[in-house]
Amino acid sequence: MVLQLERRGYVKAGHWTPEASVQHPEAVRQLHREFLRAGADVLQTFTFYCSEDKLELSGNVTNITAAQINEAACDLAREVADEGSALVAGCVSQTPCYLENRNETQVKSLFKKQLDEFLKKDIDFFIAEFFRYSEEAAWAVEVLKTSGKTVGATLCISPHGDMNGLSPGDCAVHLVKAGADIVGVNCHLDPTACIQTVKLMREGLDRAGLKAHLMIQPLGCHTPECNLTGYIGLPEYPFAMETRSLTRWDVHKYAREAYKAGIRYIGGCCGFEAYHIRAISEELREERGFLPPASEKHGLWGAALEMHTKPWVRARAQREYWENLLPASGRPYCPSMAKPEDE
Repeated sequence: MVLQLERRGYVKAGHWTPEASVQHPEAVRQLHREFLRAGADVLQTFTFYCSEDKLELSGNVTNITAAQINEAACDLAREVADEGSALVAGCVSQTPCYLENRNETQVKSLFKKQLDEFLKKDIDFFIAEFFRYSEEAAWAVEVLKTSGKTVGATLCISPHGDMNGLSPGDCAVHLVKAGADIVGVNCHLDPTACIQTVKLMREGLDRAGLKAHLMIQPLGCHTPECNLTGYIGLPEYPFAMETRSLTRWDVHKYAREAYKAGIRYIGGCCGFEAYHIRAISEELREERGFLPPASEKHGLWGAALEMHTKPWVRARAQREYWENLLPASGRPYCPSMAKPEDE
């Protein structure tokens, strides 16, 4: 939601804070509706980077409190979720406080304030998302589990592990022992890298004799560099990522590969739009047992192109064509990959 709302003019890049939940509720509500219509089973509260220390550090929000944002975001997500049959997940993310002093008591107090605000509202479960350090994520999980509700935890890490050098498998073990019911990755890297990372997490859990549901929410763009810090280390971040965007057919492939890997919470993070979520829904329509409302306006595998007046376009109304297409970038002087600045 953060990247989509930045592109639509409701979030300031660099700060990435979610005050739009208060300032522009109609924009947040509309995006929730687009994801719901596309088949989303879960709507996440737009509370990314909504800890008090992050809002204070950004300087972007001076007349709105974290409590106001958290509570408004919960109301918006619940309002739209009730228009369908979606669940609402209350979300917390990494804090500047952790990087500043690694003080467990202070960091947990920030998560506790958010949790208390969420518990005033109708939240189905919680997600601790976008953590680069499994230690901080585990602290978030420990706080959220005091609610008695299901808790998921996702790290924005690569197959190399977290920023402390802890392997994906060991990170998963750390999170499950902290109480996480769902573990996985989100953001920073593309579907290929994220699936690889979640597989490593599963292997770590298997070795430790632990069980948890698996979750994945990759970037909506290609990052074949598979570098440690992901797309924020690429020269195109954050304002020139469009040429790396996934097609809907890329997402069909991703959804199937994730499902084959045993992952059952399958979604997307920055760069994912509603049509990408619809592609997940359509690829897994047999497993889910239905198509989403948005598929009423989309012929599966281009079927609606059969009505086109041009014969070469009509010939594209088939799965084989789109599955085997190698799309051109239209930029003859641009490289296919970049040198990440974190390497």
